[in-house]
Amino acid sequence: MKILIVEDEPSLRELIQHALEKERYVVEVADSYATGMLKLEDYDYDCILLDIMLPDGDGLSLLENVKRMGKKECVIIISAKDSLEDKVSGLDLGADDYLAKPFHMAELSARVKSVIRRHHYNGTACIDIGNVKIFTDTYQVQVEGKVLELNKKEYDILVYFANRPGRLVDKSTLAESVWGDHIDQVDNFDFVYAQIKNLRKKLTAGGASVEIKAIYKFGYKLVVE
Repeated sequence: MKILIVEDEPSLRELIQHALEKERYVVEVADSYATGMLKLEDYDYDCILLDIMLPDGDGLSLLENVKRMGKKECVIIISAKDSLEDKVSGLDLGADDYLAKPFHMAELSARVKSVIRRHHYNGTACIDIGNVKIFTDTYQVQVEGKVLELNKKEYDILVYFANRPGRLVDKSTLAESVWGDHIDQVDNFDFVYAQIKNLRKKLTAGGASVEIKAIYKFGYKLVVE
């Protein structure tokens, strides 16, 4: 899961980034309205943490632009402005939650998990696909009740595909979603191939009824046998 933090206060931005990375999210940051818009025009995210008061623009205007662009990211507004008017405006524009500063990192993490569950997992903490169960709260994968041991990137790749069964995924899009936006600057995607190769072997050895198939000259897709 990839998260974008749009927050101009460096200490808070770094604190949030560190807390969410400990929760195994891929985290990208923007310190201004302009940087946030550039990120959102070029990349996709699972969740946006959005400050209302930015040095060069209004966070609510950024939210309005995101929705106008037809992007599907869930949005949590984080702001020192705790007025009812701001909350209503944000929710009316399509925000999924509103968290007033100051807040505890544990509460922020819980809010992020909650909106992601609603958007991607039908409100549950488990993804069922074929005979595979993915427990998103514990990062555990089971095949017919038996635990499948995956490393972090193998798990992240499986979750990414499990949320998009049957959909063709370009290797560069997969890399950006699992490793972060900076990955678009690499010369090749050998690291993607290696992780997918290992994941496919583990799924096969574990008796999984799902397979990540390579599509020549494009990328991959997950299919259920």
